[in-house]
Amino acid sequence: MGDGKTAFEAGKILHLSQSTINFHLRNAMLKLDAPNKTSAIVKAIYLNLIH
Repeated sequence: MGDGKTAFEAGKILHLSQSTINFHLRNAMLKLDAPNKTSAIVKAIYLNLIH
């Protein structure tokens, strides 16, 4: 997601369904206290969780 991939594209790469990707993304957003995907990615980068 940090590379700008959609849930569908990430699912294809990881061989997971789009709904599975969205499920995990929602969990990450909750844990990072982020209101949306973009904010979650920015927080994850800031916290050095992804680069």
